[in-house]
This record gives sequence, C-alpha cells and structure tokens, in this order.
Amino acid sequence: MEYFVNVILPIPLENYFTYRVSEEQARLLQPGMRVAVSFGKSKIYTALVYELHHTPPTAYKAKDIHQILDEHALVNPIQLEHWKWIASYYMCSMGEVFRSALPGALLLESETLILGNKEADLEEVALRDDEFLVMEALEHQSSLRVKDVVSIVEKKRILPLLNRLVKKNAIVLREDLKEQYKPKMLRYIKLNSSYTSEEALQQLLENISRAPKQSRAVLALFQLQATTNKPVKMSDLEIEANVSKAVIRSLIKKEILEEYFVRIDRISHDQGGDYSALKSLNKFQTIALDKITEEFENKNVTLLHGVTSSGKTEVYMRLLESCLNSGRQALYLLPEIALTTQLITRLQKYFGKKLSVYHSKYSMQERVEVWNNLVSKKEKAQLIIGARSALFLPYSDLGLIIVDEEHESSFKQFDPAPRYHARDAAIVLASMHNCKVLLGSATPSIESFNNARNGKYGYAKIDRRFGDVLMPEIELVDIKQQHRKRRMKGHFSQRLLEEITLTLEEKEQVILFQNRRGYAPIVECTTCGHSPQCPNCDVSLTYHQYRDQLRCHYCGHQTPMEKDCQACGNFTLDTKGFGTEQVAEEIKGLFPEAKVGRMDLDTTRGKHSYEKIITAFEQQEFDILVGTQMITKGLDFRHVNLVGIMNADTLLNFPDFRAHERSFQLLTQVAGRAGRTKKRGKVLIQTYNPYHQILKQVSTDDYLGMFQEQLYEREQYHYPPANRLIRITLKDKDYNKLNEASSWFAKALRNVFSQGVLGPEFPVIPRIRNQYLKHILVKSPREVSFAQTKNSIKRIGNSFNAISQYKSVRIIYNVDHL
Repeated sequence: MEYFVNVILPIPLENYFTYRVSEEQARLLQPGMRVAVSFGKSKIYTALVYELHHTPPTAYKAKDIHQILDEHALVNPIQLEHWKWIASYYMCSMGEVFRSALPGALLLESETLILGNKEADLEEVALRDDEFLVMEALEHQSSLRVKDVVSIVEKKRILPLLNRLVKKNAIVLREDLKEQYKPKMLRYIKLNSSYTSEEALQQLLENISRAPKQSRAVLALFQLQATTNKPVKMSDLEIEANVSKAVIRSLIKKEILEEYFVRIDRISHDQGGDYSALKSLNKFQTIALDKITEEFENKNVTLLHGVTSSGKTEVYMRLLESCLNSGRQALYLLPEIALTTQLITRLQKYFGKKLSVYHSKYSMQERVEVWNNLVSKKEKAQLIIGARSALFLPYSDLGLIIVDEEHESSFKQFDPAPRYHARDAAIVLASMHNCKVLLGSATPSIESFNNARNGKYGYAKIDRRFGDVLMPEIELVDIKQQHRKRRMKGHFSQRLLEEITLTLEEKEQVILFQNRRGYAPIVECTTCGHSPQCPNCDVSLTYHQYRDQLRCHYCGHQTPMEKDCQACGNFTLDTKGFGTEQVAEEIKGLFPEAKVGRMDLDTTRGKHSYEKIITAFEQQEFDILVGTQMITKGLDFRHVNLVGIMNADTLLNFPDFRAHERSFQLLTQVAGRAGRTKKRGKVLIQTYNPYHQILKQVSTDDYLGMFQEQLYEREQYHYPPANRLIRITLKDKDYNKLNEASSWFAKALRNVFSQGVLGPEFPVIPRIRNQYLKHILVKSPREVSFAQTKNSIKRIGNSFNAISQYKSVRIIYNVDHL
C-alpha cells in the first residue's frame, strides 16, 4: 500500500500538494509536522503536513519528500482549523496564512550550493575570465555559496555566469537546507572532576602558584561556588577573578577547568508573580467585573465599555488571575507595540514567570522561543501578551482572550495576505477553544456596540474614572478666527500657548498630538507652484528636516532636499502643512527651557525605542511630548495635565465612511491621556470648524449620540454593520490595461449582483510603487449568504485570470475592508 501526504507550502497557491512517503515515514508523520519538499525545478521549501492518505494525485506524479524536520507536531489541530477559517473567510490561500503565522526562523529555506563537476573535462572547454575565477576557487573548496561567487567575480548579477557554467557541464547546483533558529547557550565553568579530592586540589594549587592569573581564577571559582551555591557563568568568573577569557581557556586546555553549556530563553520574566499585589477594585470596577462574570455564563463575548482612566486594566487582571488559577491559558491582545511597554511591567509584577511577550519588534529567535514554549506547554507560556500576530501561536487550552482597545484599525492586517481582523479572528479562535472573549474600549467600534445592543454580545460599563477624577475639560479653539486676528504663533493659537505656559509653571506635562510625521507633507515653489513628487508613487514627497531629506511614506524613496525649484530654477521653495517634526521644533523655539520629546514612526524604529521614550516621559525627563496616534492608545501617564490637538480637521475630512467614527475615537482617546490622577485635565482642540457635529460630541463625551447618528447614516447608505464589504483591488503597471481589466471585472460583478457594486474607481493615491490601483467595492446585505457572495467573486476572479491579456493584472481581496 502506498502512502501520501497533503502539504501546505508557504507560497500563495490555492491547492494542497501531494507527496509520496514510505511506510516508515508515514508511521512517524502526523498533521502539523514540518517536512522539506522539492518544488519546481530545484527549490526546497519547508512544508506543513495537513493530512496523510492513500490516494495518489491524478494530475501529476507524486515526488518523495526530502526529509522530516520535526519529531513532534509544531502546529496543533485547532491552529490548522483556525488557519483554514482565516483562508476561507478572508479569501486567501492556506500557504499565505502559514507563511504569516510561523516565525520566519521556522520556515527553513534552501540555499544554492555550487559544486565542481569532477567528471567534466575542463581542458576541452573554453572558459571566460569570470568562469575561470569560479572554477579556480572550486579547486581549493568543495563548494561555494552564491554570496561567495558574488565576492569572487565582484558582480551582483551572477545568474548568467552560473547558467553558462551549468551548460558547459562544469558545475553542479545543489539545494542545501539552512536552519535559521539557533538556541541561546550560556557558558558555565566547573572544576575538573579529577581534582575533587583534597590532596589533588592541594597539588593543583602548588602547580599553578607560579601563574598568578590562573591561580586567581581557580580561587575565584571556589569563592563563587561557596557564596552563591549556584553554577558559575564564565562571564561572572572573568569579573570576579579580574582575568581575561584567554586565562580561563588555557585552564580548560590544561584540563584543570571544564566548560559546559546550558540553553536559556533570550527573554524571561522571572521577577514578580505576586497575586496579592493586585490593587483592590473600587465600587464601579467591582460592579463591572460581576456583570462580565454574569454575562460570560450565557455569552462567549462581552464588551466592556469603560471611559478613559476608569481602571479597565485592573478588571482585566482579575479575569486573567481567575483564568490562570483554573489552569488554562490566556491571551491579551493589544493594537500597538508601544502599549506592551507599560503593560509588561504591570503584568510581570502580578504574573511573573507565567508571562510571555510576542510581537514584531522581537527578533525571529525570540519569537521561536515563545512558540516552542507553547508547544511544550511550559509554565512561562501561560499568559501571552502581544499584537495581532500572537493569534497564530500554538495554544492548547485557551480560557480567556482580552482584546484591549478593540475599536483600533491596527487590528486589521492590510499587507500582505492574510488580510484578517484580529478581533474577529480572536472570536472565532475562542469558539474553537470554548473560551471567553472580553472586548475592552472607551470608544467601542460601531459594529461591536451594535452587537452588544442587539444582545449578541454581553455588555458591561464603567462610566466613572478611577479615584472619582473628573473627565478632562475639552475646549474647541477656532484657529480660523485666531488667524484672522493674527493671534497665531506658527501653528499654535494664543489660547494653547497660555495653557502650555500655565501647565509648565505648575511642573506638569503636556502632550501635543499631530497625526502626521516628518516636517512638512508638501514642498512647493512659491514662483511656479511646482512640488517635488515621488517617481514611484502619485504623491508629493514629505520633507524631513532632521536628515534634510525628501521622503515618500509609501515606497520609502528618498532624495536630498532640493535647494532650487527643478521646474523654474528659482530659490523659492517653501513648505506647506506640518508634521510632528515641525511642531517639536516650533515648541522648542517658543519654550526654550522645556525639554521636548517626539514619538512617531521615525523615532521608534529601534527595538527598545518605544520603551525608552515612554519611560523617559513617565520619569518626567520630558516636559512636552509631541506625537502621532501611537501616543493616544491606552498609555497611562501620571503627570500629564494638558493635551493639545494641533489640527482636528485633517482627521474629519478624510474620504472614508469611517472618518467621523475614527475621529471621535482618536480625539476621545488622546483627550483621555490628560488628568488621570487627582487634578482635572484640560484638552484644547484646534480646528477651523468648531461647529462640526463630531467635535461637539467629543467635547461633551456624547458617544451614544455619535453612535446613533453614524448607525443611521450607515443603514441609509448600506455600510457596516448593515452590510458587509469586500474591496477588490486590481494592480498593474500598465494604466490602460488596468482600466480595461477593472471595467471587465466590475461588469462581470454587476451581471451576478444586481446592486451593491461600486466602482471601479482610482483611490486617493492612484499609483504606489509604480503600480496603478483601482478599487471595486461589493456591498453584501446581511440577509444574503456571505459565503455564497465570496464564491461568486472567486469564480469571476478565476475567469478573469484565464484571460491571457490580463495575466499581469494582480487581484487583491480585502474582506471586511476598513
């Protein structure tokens, strides 16, 4: 009987691929294990076993697998089921989910090895100069890697050279699997076992007495063992004995000392673990906790609607404690990596060794260790805190998922596929584990609040701030009038400057919010109106003063700042608009005594940069913090008394059906950073239109008014939650071909769906990275089967891909488009 396995490959192909295995391999293999397989001409991929069976493929002859990479399953059955749901719901392939879910270090990829062909008669073959250099190198080495050949011939493009040598039968190419994950090993030192007796030890000390450094090292080892009663690290011995590594190595060579290695995790949270340190809850938190517990008895998902600084985190702590005490795992999802910095410290204090952190700022090696700890069901992987990618980890028994700031658009993955929403995917994962989900927010999304109102979700509310601190006083400043009366200093109104002065005098801190990084979004010639554009995208270049550069925020293109206009040659370039860099510079000029910090994508690229900025601001090393929306989300600063929003209109006037909802959420969240302890905080919102309905609702904290207004509009125009959305994006380098292809696709959609198809339309930025884009929006009513709608779209997509002239046009499906 023949045995076969269906495998998932980490490439964007719809089908599973079938490989042949021996009976012995079939006994070892199980779903979720990794195997190396050859695919295409010679490339070797890490594949994941999906199922074992006895049916050979009909379309092709099954190849044998290359090798088995695991002893035990790396991915469990619930994960595979969850991945299958994500692939089906978000219209992508299992391969794309697999590639996104597994840390890169676990996806072993092959590297091409170049070997000399011993059977070839090179004397008869005429070799060019570069070919001769390669063959000469192969005489001294058994094999070469691609990068070796690049350095030998000093050329970047070496594929034509290798092809010529293959044709001349001079070399053979072989694929070699490369393991990327390397465990971290700590080097320890101990005395050789032959010196355990007292006489042998006495003899040893006499023998090395003429070598004072070696003698000092041995005596220091005895001292460390006596005082710590623990194994001695090599690094500790160096410091204690005040000797170099060479001295210790020479003692190892003489077999006086022995070295051994112990494997450790790169990150461990060993401190803390004191549940008694949990703060006692106030009356409102206790009522909310009781309500959540009650709702969990009947419903799997509950929404906690708590105003900013109401102490939602303490309620989460109690629920996490209860979950961990029952012996089950818990997942704490956050929208931003910046939030983990403050939370890790708090959670570590209570949960200590049970805590692990997982997000993209951690290295591949660190993420693999968290994955392996979960597979091994270690104690240190009981509570996982992380961003959306933490959803893909191999949980065995989840008891609780907390989705904090559930309204955040950061939970939606945009590129690459799978384009999933972590909040919705978490709810599905919870149903597979039979666990509970708590969604927390001060400004819930329209969809979640609507589900709670309709009874689909449970609902609990905290409408008082912790310690009975009053909600911040919100004031709208009309900058149109301030401009007219010439009361503006740069981008600061007189009213905002007065409040900043007062706050700094009282030794309090200020947050200034401007949702645009860089110095200025546009550089324009005041003579001819020309503005430098990105050569790859239809967008103007943003000026970054710190590096004196013009940069594109879409493709990363950068160029030095121009001194004169490239169109008319005049030296009349000026900046339009402003970003965080300009705000920080202006405030330094207006308040030279104040220490100013900046938090945006440019200042937080490093691994620990978030932590450094947040800690510095917490410890009052900065008086003023200027930042983009990453400073608005759930951060808890004790001494912030004033928040200034530089320009609210850029949020409100965005061409998106969610613009008003997002503006309300963002402005309310940033306002919530003010006055979180005893004193009532103040928020100043600068705007050209202080009579805008959303701004009025923000100033009166009228969430319900905003919700009812937005829900009515969405129902009228068939947007979520009344309808579901699928955005289909078509991409191509050829403008005319894209227009033609998108019209074909839209027409085919209209033939199937009589209504609810919008487009094709160019987006706000119609070209990114030299690819033109066109959007088609499909609105699917709730009463119509969503699966059926997606199947119809997929069928149209398959027919489209069969048209040869549209082969280069790429289709991207974005389900539940945000």
